[in-house]
This record gives sequence, structure tokens and C-alpha cells, in this order.
Amino acid sequence: MTHMDLAERQARQVEWIVLIKRGQHFGAILLGWVSFIGIWFLLSRFVVGPILLPDPITIGIKMGDIISSGAFVRHFSSSILKVFTGFGIAVLIGTPIGYFMGRTRYWKAFFHDPVMVAGSVPGITYAVMALVIFGISLEGPILAVALISMPYVAINVAEGIEGVDRKLIEMSRVYRRTERHILRHVLIPSIMPFAFAGVRLSFALAWKVEQLTEVFGSSGGVGFMIRKEFQDFSVTGVLAWVLLFIGFMLLIERFVLVELERYLFRWRGPQESELA
Repeated sequence: MTHMDLAERQARQVEWIVLIKRGQHFGAILLGWVSFIGIWFLLSRFVVGPILLPDPITIGIKMGDIISSGAFVRHFSSSILKVFTGFGIAVLIGTPIGYFMGRTRYWKAFFHDPVMVAGSVPGITYAVMALVIFGISLEGPILAVALISMPYVAINVAEGIEGVDRKLIEMSRVYRRTERHILRHVLIPSIMPFAFAGVRLSFALAWKVEQLTEVFGSSGGVGFMIRKEFQDFSVTGVLAWVLLFIGFMLLIERFVLVELERYLFRWRGPQESELA
């Protein structure tokens, strides 16, 4: 057997291991969801009662009605527009702040306390503050999302900059690389894992705060519909909207963020978690 044949055989073995591990991972997820639905059904029928906790079938029918009526698409589009707008503002502000915090001690001292304070404020505080400032409007949820997301983006970018190997920067300067080349080929690749982690964390928080802000004061969106169903004393409606929202967030997480992460970091090859 030649070295080339041995390498091809090892590559096929790695591919099979990855496929098996992914199948096991999918099976574990499926088992978890089946267990969750089963426990929910038992609680609804024999413990809490169908009035306080409707069973999964009733909720599923209600979710189908919401989707078929077009209400979910209309209100979800309103919510996602607010989230992406606010999150975009947070990234535009937080990224340069984090860059300067990681590059010099002066800017780290200048921004550290305000960023930490902004990140420590509870999301409900931002929701109430946005309602007080803007009332029932489009700007309130956007402001709340931007304020809750910006600190996490800034902190993770700063940590990424501080974690850059200084010897690589010094070597680049010895070879007379410009600051632009150092930024593009050394700093950005080094901070990308930190920045992406910050984006995923702050994106999850942004959804929660945006929904909370809509519940307090909004004329449209998923949070507004949750409040409307609550005011109508419809537990089924509240749970249906909540589960639809969670379902779409899981889809975005799995098919957008995870795939984007794999694409951006494809140079790493198969992850250890996939081969373990």
C-alpha cells in the first residue's frame, strides 16, 4: 500500500467518524425533544391540567393557525427588523471601542468602566428606559437592543486584541509590513473567534431584550402579540407565540450562525468536538 492510498484511507475513516458523531448528536437532540414533549404532555393531562398548561397538540394547532393566517410572518418581520437594526448599531459602536481598548492602556482605562457598567445593567432596565424615552415606537426596541449588545461586542473584541501574539506583530514590522497589512493579516484573524463569540452571545441577549421591550410598549411584533394574548387570558396563545419565536431562533442559530461560523473558520479543519 502506497503512502497516497494510506492517506486516502485515513481521510475516509475521518469522514466516517465525523458522520457517525453527527448522527449520534442528532439522535441525542431528537431524544431530548421527544422527552421534553412527553413530560409536557403528562404534566398537562395529570398534574397541572389542560386549562393552565394546554397539551402539545392544542398548542401545535394554535401555532398552525397563527402561521396560516400570516400573522406570524407579519409580526416576526417587525421584530427581526428591530433586532438587526439595533444589533448593527451595537456592532458599529462596540467593535471600534473594543479595538482601541485592546490596543492601548489609555483607551482601555477610558472605556473600561462605562462598558462594564453598561454590560451589568439588567435588560429590563433598558426596556423600561426605552419606553420612557420613546414611548410606544419603533426606536425603543432598537435602542434597547443596541445598549444590551454593545458591551459584549466591545469586551470580546478587546480580549481578542489583547490575546494577539505580540511576536507576530514585531516580526511583521521587522519585515516592514504596513499597519494596514498587520491589521488585515494578523489582528483580524486573531480576534475573529473572540468577536464571533461576542456576536453570538449578544445576539441571543438582543432577542430577549427586544421581546421584553415589545411586551412593555410596542404596536407590533412578537412581544406585542404575547402581551395581547396575555391580556385576553389565552394561555394557549401565549405559549404558541413563545414557541414559534423560540423555534425560529433555533433555526437561525443552527442554519445561519453555526454555518457562518463553519465558513469563517473552515481553515481549522474538522473540530475536535466532531472527532471526539
